[in-house]
Amino acid sequence: MKINEITRYLEYHAPLFLQESYDNSGLLVGSPVKDISKALITLDVTHEVMDEAIACGAGLIIAHHPLIFHGLKHLNGGNLVEDLVIKAIKNDMAIYAIHTNLDNVSAGVNARLAKQLELKNMRVLSPSGNLKKLVVFVPESYAGVVREAMLNAGAGHIGRYSHCSFGVYGEGSFKALKGTHPFVGKQGEIHFEKEVRLESVAPDYLINTVLQAMLAVHPYEEVAYDIYPLENTGGNVGAGMIGELSEAVSSRDFLRNVKKQLGAQQIRHGLLMEQKIKKVAICGGSGSFLMGKAFASGADAFVTADLKYHDFFLFQNQMLLVDAGHYETEQFTKDLLFELLTKKFPNFALQISNNNTNPVSFL
Repeated sequence: MKINEITRYLEYHAPLFLQESYDNSGLLVGSPVKDISKALITLDVTHEVMDEAIACGAGLIIAHHPLIFHGLKHLNGGNLVEDLVIKAIKNDMAIYAIHTNLDNVSAGVNARLAKQLELKNMRVLSPSGNLKKLVVFVPESYAGVVREAMLNAGAGHIGRYSHCSFGVYGEGSFKALKGTHPFVGKQGEIHFEKEVRLESVAPDYLINTVLQAMLAVHPYEEVAYDIYPLENTGGNVGAGMIGELSEAVSSRDFLRNVKKQLGAQQIRHGLLMEQKIKKVAICGGSGSFLMGKAFASGADAFVTADLKYHDFFLFQNQMLLVDAGHYETEQFTKDLLFELLTKKFPNFALQISNNNTNPVSFL
């Protein structure tokens, strides 16, 4: 299998343009058309992970965190990044990163963290990205086929509902000019056809995919369609997530469960609250920028990582702040990627790295 077959599929679910401006997701080392027979999935690229990939015969390392965050001005082996890039090139090893673009989709890193914490009724905490509406006119006999193609390509998601669309029946007219091959009607004659006006919404990053899927099954030689920009935000794209526990629990019980579910050696937290925890906001990795959004959304607790000392003075007795660790809150991304790729490529060899790449230790 060629590397770009895998990366195209990953980028369909988490397009590169959804990554933050500081990020460097994508194929960092290697040729996209290289044939490989196995890939290794990891959170970080280290010497141990590289050795593991070489030993198991993997031609591609799929990492959550990019090995290269900033531009390399030379390759002298003067630091860890340079050493690893040189090692990858020498061993014909490709490296791919899928970072904040996977953070910013509703079925990404935070959805997997929410599953681990047994949260329900999840939605994006801080939505971003605009919606567009695709409207197309199609003969009645093809309305079902065209509708199905659009919705299966990703159109029609509104909140926790999928396959949303609308159709209006009417009559269209056209005259096929010289050199055309009309699906219905004759050249030189005005033709009237019973048609359906189909419409559905899709986020910016999917609109071209939906459009191409529609055009592929539409019977007309020239398809009449419109794309409208909307003021609505997508809802399925953005930072963090918020949901609920099945039942309210005390602050102490909530913290115990977070520590257990994440396998954390220790967690940092703010003052315990008298009120019980029911509504929970989360952000895998560094999420302090979402504290205000979590509080404004009515969260009883906010679970993330890399909080600063003074952050814990905020929201005391109003929202419980929990720093569960960067690695700990993102570790399940490996399982997410494995499940995603195995579903699409069931016969391709995938392996989750056995190396714990957490650089933080506790005494």
